[in-house]
Parts: sequence; structure tokens; C-alpha cells
Amino acid sequence: MRSKQLNTSSQPFQCSVDQMAANSSGTVIGLIEPPGVAGELGLVRRLSELGFLPGESVTVLRRGPGGREPIAVQIGETVFALRSIEASCIEIDRQLMTEPA
Repeated sequence: MRSKQLNTSSQPFQCSVDQMAANSSGTVIGLIEPPGVAGELGLVRRLSELGFLPGESVTVLRRGPGGREPIAVQIGETVFALRSIEASCIEIDRQLMTEPA
């Protein structure tokens, strides 16, 4: 079980969309290539073309069976089903992340 931490520094806590719980939201701070593929898949380019850009709000609506794939996310008015490798490329600022009460 993970414990929650408070951010007391000026550096934001970061996580990726694949680490977010269902029904939580945050703000995109950047896109990163997944480890080991170094641009081979073109994921970052494709995600940026779909609208996953810094400053955009993203919400994880649901997760697949057992909390796995696919991950249903909403950005703007559009809903996407992402694989875990795609969701791991989208960095979220946890300071701006909200979770349901």
C-alpha cells in the first residue's frame, strides 16, 4: 500500500496516466518515450497529434478488467482508449491532479 506524500518542494510530483486511478484528473506536463523503444514506435508524436499537450486537462474515466488495459481517458471532449505503453508516455503534474472524494 502506498502512502500519500505532501509536496513541500517547488518541484511538482509527477506520474504518468497509467499510474492514475479511475475517475481522477490532472494536467499534462509533457510526453516521454517509453524506456527501451527510443522513438521506434512514434508514440510521442502520435499522442501530441491527438491533443495530449502540456497544459491540457486529462481525466482517466475507467480502466479495463482488473484495473489494466485499456485505459479510457478524456482530453477535451474526446475519449480515447489507451494501452498501458501509450498511457505511460503522458506525464501528469500531481499538484494539479484531483481524485474523487
